[in-house]
Amino acid sequence: MASRQEQYPALGALTLETVREWSLWLTAVERWLMPHLARREARHHAWASIRGLLSPVERKNGWQLAAVHGDATPDGIQHLWGRARWDAAAVRDDRRAYLVQSLGDPHAVLVLDATGFLKKGQQSVGVTRQYSGTAGRVENCQIGVFLAYASVHGHALLDRALYLPKVWTDNRARCAHAGVPAEQLFATKPHLARHRLQRACDAGVPATWVPGESVYGDDRRLRVWLEERDHAYVMAVSGKEYVWRAGRQHQVKSVLAALVTEGWERLSAGDGAKGPRWYDWMWLPLAAPWQPDWRRWLLVRRSLSDPTALTAYIVFAPHATTLATVVQVAGSRWTIEQSFEEAKGEVGLDHYEVRSWTGWYRHITLAMWAYAFLTVLRAVQRPMEEAPKKTWSQPTPSSVAAFKAARGLRCD
Repeated sequence: MASRQEQYPALGALTLETVREWSLWLTAVERWLMPHLARREARHHAWASIRGLLSPVERKNGWQLAAVHGDATPDGIQHLWGRARWDAAAVRDDRRAYLVQSLGDPHAVLVLDATGFLKKGQQSVGVTRQYSGTAGRVENCQIGVFLAYASVHGHALLDRALYLPKVWTDNRARCAHAGVPAEQLFATKPHLARHRLQRACDAGVPATWVPGESVYGDDRRLRVWLEERDHAYVMAVSGKEYVWRAGRQHQVKSVLAALVTEGWERLSAGDGAKGPRWYDWMWLPLAAPWQPDWRRWLLVRRSLSDPTALTAYIVFAPHATTLATVVQVAGSRWTIEQSFEEAKGEVGLDHYEVRSWTGWYRHITLAMWAYAFLTVLRAVQRPMEEAPKKTWSQPTPSSVAAFKAARGLRCD
């Protein structure tokens, strides 16, 4: 029989203690998940899916997940994804509570981004030729809008939404055939992102910051929505966006063209695969918001290798916020990019072969559960003596005992 390490290589090197912890924490996941599945067969196949998603099989589709669990056909797994009676939204909410219980921190960030799922054919819900940041070009794909949670304890995907292009929402018969709810109308990516943020806020998810790329930063309605809730953000914006500065409205690209050569400060936006990510930074005051203790800035990042390569952000934060803090938040987008890479590579986030609306949400939800489990388990495994210098964006390693004690859990 394969060893635990051979079965679940994503967990890294396992000691006897961590194998025991693995079993305990996986049992905890089962307790969170099983109440949502009333029938024994559904519980059986849901648990087979989670274990299969954590396994080393190359493709985590229905056939492979069934084989991992010893089933001769994928019929049970496919029934779970398509026809079984269970609420993926309720499972999503419990997974969010599970993550917050383990990773929650008031200084955390809620990161917005989208990722592409390359597909062949035209039958999969939401698929069309559209730009995919994953591929870096226009491809035949689906697009998922995600919200990630990142704190000093780790990072994981928190919420998800399937983006439906107008070519889909304008064809109600096509939507009905794919199982899209009749009330589901066209919604932009920023609109979908705002609803994920609203859901997190309503659930009391502890967080201070919201960073996001320019597709979200260019949406003024999303920025206003955050400001009305006194929620700090660092949102990238394109050169075509407008800002108010010194009593006048300016296009961002004009502000960037007029920047002086002096006054830049060199700071790291956090550690990457090759060490600290150094850039030159400058921030300029923008029109003040109505809140007396808050400010807006235009933050500019300049590449060291190519000084003409500039990236702009609009910042909304308490007036005492430092440039170093804002730079760290701007660099936090790597957490969701890493989450996409890990979730696709380790738990098959993009390995599904379902075509329907229900199937997409169910597979993505279970894959996010598997990835959440890995994130929590890694947090409890990190030994204290290996802890690097603590920053908000780099998880602080902790021992199992320290992790449990911090959350009021028994340390037997």
